[in-house]
Amino acid sequence: MLIDSHCHLEMEEYDRDRKGVMERARTGGLSHVLSVATEVGHFEKLMGILDEYPEVYGAIGIHPHNSKDYSSAVEETVEMHLSHAKVVAYGEIGLDFYRDHSPRDMQISAFVAQISLARTHALPVIIHSRNAKEETLRLLRETDAAAHGGVIHCFSYDLDAARKLLDMGFHLSVPGTITYRSATQLSEVVKFCPLERLLAETDAPFLTPEPHRGKRNEPAFVALVFERIALLKGISVEELAPAVSNNFKGLFLKEN
Repeated sequence: MLIDSHCHLEMEEYDRDRKGVMERARTGGLSHVLSVATEVGHFEKLMGILDEYPEVYGAIGIHPHNSKDYSSAVEETVEMHLSHAKVVAYGEIGLDFYRDHSPRDMQISAFVAQISLARTHALPVIIHSRNAKEETLRLLRETDAAAHGGVIHCFSYDLDAARKLLDMGFHLSVPGTITYRSATQLSEVVKFCPLERLLAETDAPFLTPEPHRGKRNEPAFVALVFERIALLKGISVEELAPAVSNNFKGLFLKEN
């Protein structure tokens, strides 16, 4: 059984055919899907999705793009939704110095505050980091962010960063970009990363893998990510899938 460890089913891109998307995921062999809500306006919709679809689990947090809106009131709303039985992680949180939709000092402040909140609730963290390698590494180290586990979602850095993050205790999650011809650096990271620390994701509706690039992404397409990872690792998908499943369940569902 396959797992999509990071997507955004609560986004409006799925409002017209969410049931069909989930049917295709089941037909494609997915046993678990983690949907990640990154702004307050999506939290209630995610709760409804978690209640409707048994295979869907959730994470909530304030994305770095929205850090300028982080406040004590937002934090209270986040905490209220963390009580849902199927919310299994805090995120995605982090730094994005590529888009800079929020000032960098506000991104850092919201990031550190949310790591603390995740630790208070003993939740693993889902980290977004783009064009902010050194600052992310420093903050993760200083806050012991992986105290309850964590994953670097949509990993995009080099082997140096991979080594340091693995040493901190993080998992690395591989998106559909691994299927792109330009994915030389990520391919090297996949080859290097121990199998027991790898996850696979779509980040749907974004980052659609080949050969569907240019279309809306969806959880069923994670099969293409598994195929590419397996090829790079020199193993079969049948060997890879249970390993990734065990990683997911150990990190988010606390199953050994």
